[in-house]
This record gives sequence, structure tokens and C-alpha cells, in this order.
Amino acid sequence: MSVQSRELRNAFGRFATGVTVVTCRNHDGDPHGATVNAFTAVSLEPALCQVTLTRNSRACGYLENAPFAVNVLGQGQVDAAWHFAGRPADPPPQWAEGPTAPVLVGAAAVYSCRPWRTYDGGDHLIIVGEVDHVATTGDDPLLFFAGAFRELGPVRTGVHWGGSLDSPDAGWFDATTTFTPLRPHAA
Repeated sequence: MSVQSRELRNAFGRFATGVTVVTCRNHDGDPHGATVNAFTAVSLEPALCQVTLTRNSRACGYLENAPFAVNVLGQGQVDAAWHFAGRPADPPPQWAEGPTAPVLVGAAAVYSCRPWRTYDGGDHLIIVGEVDHVATTGDDPLLFFAGAFRELGPVRTGVHWGGSLDSPDAGWFDATTTFTPLRPHAA
């Protein structure tokens, strides 16, 4: 008995991911991008990451043995995510020249890659790149969960520390704290 496509898609959607735009050059040399949430680190030595793209996408055709960049979108870049998913933004996202391929201005992180390997992934291709250069900012990433874009938020523990002397946010001991022993130390 096989799993139905919609059921599997909904189950996959329960895993929160970051949102990336994979950028490269098209056959005419112009910048091209595709919104992708199937991205992961693969290896530190050698430095590898992977993206998974629909086999029949234009980007797949442009990435064959070509350098590319993975742009991790910041939480303020929802318009860029939609733009490269097929809903053009006005104005469009800004491009910059990257070390291996065009990159998006304002991304939270950028991994500039050289082609390493491509693997069969059913209706997708798994494209592994060797990371040649990275750039990061302090921006929080844009997330995708249950079919919608999301933002990071504080972890809710159900415990309110604010009024407690044990609050890790307030700092347990400051520079003026002194301790009085319960009993003197015996010599």
C-alpha cells in the first residue's frame, strides 16, 4: 500500500525548513533564481551542501555542471520568495555579482558553490555543490511550515522566569554579588 501524494506532502510540511533561492545564470548568461526549501548541509570536509529541485524546472537545466549560489532568505524577504516561485514582485529583488554565480542582495546567508555531483531523486534532482565561499548577516531566516511562510519566535516553555531570582535572562549573579558562608571555614 503506497502513501497518497497529498498525504505525503502534508506530512513533509510538518517539518519546518528555511527558505532559499538557488541562483545561477541561464543559457543567455542572465541571472536566474528558483525558490527552494529542500536545502541541507552535507559535509564539512569537503565543504558540501545540497539542494533538491523539481526535475522539469528551468533551474535544473541551467545547473547542469554550472556554478550556483544558495541564498538563505531573511524573514523580511517574503516578496523575494514569491518572486522566484513564480509570482513576480514589483520592484523585483536586487542582484549582485557573487564569487561563483549571481546572488541576491539582503540574504541572511549565501553559499557560493561549484558543481560537485548530481543524483537521481525521483521527480527531483539532488544537486550537491562544493561550497567555495560563504557570507552571513545577523538576520533571522525566513521559515516555511505547513504551507505558509513563518518567522522565528521565542521558545515558549510555559514557565515565566521574569519574577524569579533564577531567571537566566536577568543573569544569576552580577559583579556586585557577595556570598556569606553559612559557617566559617575551619583552618
